[in-house]
This record gives sequence, C-alpha cells and structure tokens, in this order.
Amino acid sequence: MQISGGDPRGLRLLAPESVKKLDYPDPKVGTDAAAQWFVQPTAEGPKYCVWAGTRRVDGATLVAATVTYSTADGEDVVGVAKQRVQAALDAGYEKLHLAHIVWWKDFWAKSSVEVPDEQVMLHYQLVQYFYGSASRLGAPPIPLQGVWTADAGELPPWKGDYHHDLNTQMTYMGYQAAGRFDEGLSFLEFMHDLLPAFRKFSKDFFGAPGAAVPAVMSFAGQPLGGWAQYSLSPIHGAWVGHLYYLHWRYTRDEKFGREIAYPWCREIGETLRALLKPNADGVLVMPVSASPEAWNRDQRSWVKPNSNYDIACLRMLFLGNAELATSCGEVAAAKEWTRLAERLGPFHVNADQRLKISSDEDLTFSHRHFATVMGIYPFNLLNIEGTEAERNVILKSVHDLDRLGVLEWCGYSYTWMSALRARINEPESALWHLKAYLHACILRNGFHANGDQTKSGFSSMDYRPFTLEGNFLACATVHEMLLQSWAAHPGSGEWGPIRIFPAMPWLWHEATFTDLVAEGGHKVSAKRENNATTWLQVTAAAAGEVRIRDNFEGRSPKWNRADVRKVGADFVFNVAAGDVIDATLPKPGHLPPMPPAPPAPADHWIDGVPQAPKDPGVRMSNDLG
Repeated sequence: MQISGGDPRGLRLLAPESVKKLDYPDPKVGTDAAAQWFVQPTAEGPKYCVWAGTRRVDGATLVAATVTYSTADGEDVVGVAKQRVQAALDAGYEKLHLAHIVWWKDFWAKSSVEVPDEQVMLHYQLVQYFYGSASRLGAPPIPLQGVWTADAGELPPWKGDYHHDLNTQMTYMGYQAAGRFDEGLSFLEFMHDLLPAFRKFSKDFFGAPGAAVPAVMSFAGQPLGGWAQYSLSPIHGAWVGHLYYLHWRYTRDEKFGREIAYPWCREIGETLRALLKPNADGVLVMPVSASPEAWNRDQRSWVKPNSNYDIACLRMLFLGNAELATSCGEVAAAKEWTRLAERLGPFHVNADQRLKISSDEDLTFSHRHFATVMGIYPFNLLNIEGTEAERNVILKSVHDLDRLGVLEWCGYSYTWMSALRARINEPESALWHLKAYLHACILRNGFHANGDQTKSGFSSMDYRPFTLEGNFLACATVHEMLLQSWAAHPGSGEWGPIRIFPAMPWLWHEATFTDLVAEGGHKVSAKRENNATTWLQVTAAAAGEVRIRDNFEGRSPKWNRADVRKVGADFVFNVAAGDVIDATLPKPGHLPPMPPAPPAPADHWIDGVPQAPKDPGVRMSNDLG
C-alpha cells in the first residue's frame, strides 16, 4: 500500500486477544527503523511471522507486509519475510500495482454473466472475487472461512479448518462453469499433496490400504476430531473425489486425469473397497454408517449401513473411477470399479417412493444437510432424464423436503436447495430459495451466515457464524440456471447435451452469458430476450460430437453451418477442435404468460421479497425413544 502526505505513520502489529485463548506462548516481537515483525509459535511446532516494512519515496510512504509460515517457507520465517518485503519495496508500488491489474483483468476476462437482478449479480461477482482472492494456484485453498478467519474479533467458527462434511466440496462447486480452473486446482493439488497423510490415516485408524480423508482436517491433513460419526468417516473423501472427476470432465485434461485425478481417487477407493463387506443379501456395506448430520451427535445418528448418503458417495466415486480408469487404458480396473458400484444395491425408498435416510429409517424432520438426495444433486445419479420411476422418486423426495420445512435449515441449505431445484427444472422454486438466502442469510459484507439474520422464520437458528460454502452454492445456482451439460449416465463416459438457459425463472426476461464452460471443455455464450434464447455460440474444445438440446419451444435456429442433424431432442454436430457453432433465433413478440405458482414455500412473496414459510416444519427431536 502507499500512504501519501507527511511523516510515515507509526505501524503497530497486534496479536488479537482471541489468539491468547489457544494458550500459545507470547509472540517474539522485533523492530528496526523501517520495519516491525513478530513470530508466533503454534501447535505442534509450526510458526508464522508477520512482517511489515516502510520506505519513503517522493513524499509518500510505501508499506509492504507479508506472512510467512514455517511449513511452507522453511524454518527461517523471519529471513524469508524480510527478503519478501524488501523485494516488494524495491520493485515499487507502480510495478506491483500493474501486475495486480493485469492479473485481475485476465481473471475477469475468463467468463461473464448478466441477469436482470442486481442483488443476484452483486453476489455472483462477489463470489467470483472470493475465488480470485482466496484460492490462488499454489496457495492454500479455502477452508471454512477462507482467509477471512477472524469473526467479531474472536477465533474463527469451529476451528477454521478444512471441513469435508460438505463445506469444501460445495465451496468448489462454483468454479467449473465459470472456467476458473486454476482456482479449483488450488484445492485439488493441495489435497493431492496430502496423500501421505491420508494414507497414514487409513492405515492407522482403519487398518486399510489406500487413503482416507478426515472430514475435519488440519492444514497438514491430520484429523482434528469432532462428532465421530462425521469427522472420522472415510466416506467424505469419496465426495471430495467428485471434484477431481468434475475437473477432469470440464477440462478434458488427460495429464491431470492420468497423474492426479485417477491416482487420488483410486487410493480413496482402495480404502473404501477394503472396508466394504457383503451382507446376507450380497450387498456391499460399510461396517458403520451415518447420514450427515442427522440426529447430530446422538447415539441414534449411527444408522443401519448403508445410508443413502453412503450409497451416493460410494457409487459416484466408483463410477467416476471407472471412467478415469478407462481413459488411462486400464480396462480391467474400470470393469472392477463398475462392478463395485453395482454391488452397492439400489437407493433406499419407502412405499411412497421417497428417498430415506437408510433402509429402515425415513427422513421425518427438517434438516440442514440434504444427505438423502445427494444422488440427485450434486451427483446426478438420479436425474429428470431417467426413467419415469426415477423422476417419481426425485419429485416426491424433493417436494417432501418442502413439507418437512426449513425449521432446522442453515443458510447454505437455501442455496443447495436452489441449485437442486434448478437441476430438476423447477426455476421458480430455485429463484425463491436463492433470494431467501440473499434476504436472510448473508451479513452486510456478503459472507454467508448459518442462521436467519432477519429472525423472521427462515430458520430456528439465528446465530451468525459464517462459512463460505453457501456463497459458492449461490454461484453454482446461477450457473445451473444458465447452462447445464451433465450426462444422464455417470460412469458411461458419454457427454451430455449442452442445455442453454435450462432453468430460467420467469422474472428473468433477459440474460446473457459469455464463455461459460460445459463438460467437455466447450465454451458457450448465449443471449435471452423476452424469456427466450435469441443467440447462442459454442466453441468446441476437442474433435468429436457436440449435442445442443432443443429447448427453443418450436422456434427454428438459423445455424452458421450446414452439417446439423436432429437426433431426438438434440441438435448434433461433428466438430474439430476450435470449430464455432453459432445460431440466431427469432425474438418472441411478447412475454409468455406467468407460470403457475410453485409449491410452497416458494409461492410466498411480498413486493418481490421472499417471505418465511407459514409452517416452519418438523423439528429433529433428540429423544432416543
């Protein structure tokens, strides 16, 4: 930073009072004529240094500051910090500021989105900024609170750690379509480098080969404990594996698949394969099971294996591993992963065709974590292009969550539900849940807060600890509304059709997006007017077949090429890498009629503001009976 004017201002480096609650020894403080610093030892040996230096240049004061950490920068944290600050001061403000401007200009040029809702747009752009500022390639990825760990001058909520109970997974669900692959790699490479720690956890705790990810994890990959059902479960690593699979699907990066994604996911699968054992019916089950975070930490939270959450995570990992193995030429391994996925048996549904917690327990209460419907979103193991029976299960299960209510939801529940509703083509409900989150569950600075900040009935919880996954799910929701490209049969290796404006709410009459990325790496741009697509463009990432879903309501696209074929519901093109598919469509002369009101509570608005449900729902009792 640069301070203009008179004498240099005095610098004071203060350790927050909250740090003293950790019983760390006092920091060692140093100073000289142009710098101040302190070194703070932390648990189990690592230490960090905060160094700030100044220099007077042409009547202004330059201030440069840095933080070094012994795990990443070596034991001489003071020397490294001093050298880094001196190099910054030597380079000068203009040079460093120019590099800063160039980096952000390139970042914002990756893709763009424009929807006719200022509140949604401001939040979407804020979340993109979060990726750029807190998930740089080669730097530590985003934990529960990213780099913004202090909250009201206190220690960060929970431990400020890496939670893999849904938090990191959902935090990294918003980057793929936006093309922010370096920001995603920050997390994936970090987790890949921790494989030795995960192997140790698998061997020491489970007595199994392969690797297991502690669901509540330190920066070094060590288990931090917590509610044992969730913090020590090996299942969550399978969900992390889904991010490796998606990154590979979106980038088509063969080297990443061969050297990072498949080796990592294979080791996670090896641990889980070793733990699975056939029951009396020959179905593979885990020794113990839970459904996050049903029944919290009570004894009842141990459910009959396998929970639907376990089945969804295991099946998605095994099917993704089958695709990755095939891409690596490991045909026999691919067949084995597919066989393991099949031996998990079907999802548990009740007589009314609703997804259950486990084989002998229905979901009967409002809950923040939608573990029972993981197979619908984010995994797409059940989807609206499946059989009539699958669609029936999807609709009954999701609408039953409406019946059970929002009493025990957190802020992220709203954005998760919003993305889920967009995935199953319920755009009006998707918009209501997104706007409810923006109305009730963010702080003034834009951070997602777990509780209802309006205290008006959007949740029984009205506390304010913040985590970031709700923010990133809001970003993912916007992408789900604008562009979807999922394949109907995970594990098959097929590419899904490109679906343009697949879940747009009626209120969004106009919208545009530029260079969003579909699975397969294709870049897609489009324009919407009077609630209809009027222009689209797809730049092919690789040679092969590209399919574009015909959701144009009878209007005929005017294509820039003559080789288009219509196969079922899709326009089909054979392309070379770099080919551009372009089409225009006539703009409708008027808006279509407003659709019928969606199911409650998404029908409840006053003056454009979502209102809390009249019936808050069913409380999760802690009575063990």
